Amino acid sequence: MAFQEGELVYLEDGSGKRYWFRMSFEMIRVQSLGTVDGSKFADADDGSMVKIAGNDFTVFRPGVIELIESLDRGAQIITPKDAATIILNCDIKSGITVIEVGAGSGGLTTALLNSVAPSGKVVTIELKEENLKRTRRNISRTGAEGCWECVTGDAKDVEFECIADALTMDMPDPWLALDNMSPHLRPGGRICIYVPNANQLESSVLALRERGFAGVKAMENLQRGMEVHPGGVRPSFEMLGHTGYLVFGRKRS
Repeated sequence: MAFQEGELVYLEDGSGKRYWFRMSFEMIRVQSLGTVDGSKFADADDGSMVKIAGNDFTVFRPGVIELIESLDRGAQIITPKDAATIILNCDIKSGITVIEVGAGSGGLTTALLNSVAPSGKVVTIELKEENLKRTRRNISRTGAEGCWECVTGDAKDVEFECIADALTMDMPDPWLALDNMSPHLRPGGRICIYVPNANQLESSVLALRERGFAGVKAMENLQRGMEVHPGGVRPSFEMLGHTGYLVFGRKRS
């Protein structure tokens, strides 16, 4: 499908560097590239090659992983490797309702919205207004902001009306908020708790078991790339190691 006026896209050069802009078929200001003649994109589609100032670029529509990687960051985000695991284990899909505790910078929010759109809903509970402002700016790039609601408050005692199919919690002491948040999760609904430290992991697992959640399990994702060159393939010396622990469970009635 041809590009539409105003949609978010990016140019990628031969080194993989990305240059983001809103599509226009007139003159466009692209950060780090200067002013670009938008008529070059009039017949372009996703993956098209264009030449700008004598250099070759490819123009792409972003997917959810590119959106997360390019977020305006303040608080630490839940990375794509963990977001993908959360979405699969919590059965996040189009049309369902998800409560998200802790907006951060909107990394997981972006992934959740991509999964529940166009008919589902994500309700984010966030203590800090500054985090919500940053998240609001970031999700405005997704095209799914109509599926998002936010509530400012402490998950331990915030009052709101919502019954959800899934609940995700990214906060320092989620076990203290369970008694307030779990009534908003339907019977059979799924929960994910994301914590960085092992002592928080232990407290979270024990709290879910004490409250009768089924199938409580904990895990950690480690991701390592591969270096592939003619005549030699080896694991990368660098890897995306520990980011956080994931705890999953399912609510009994």
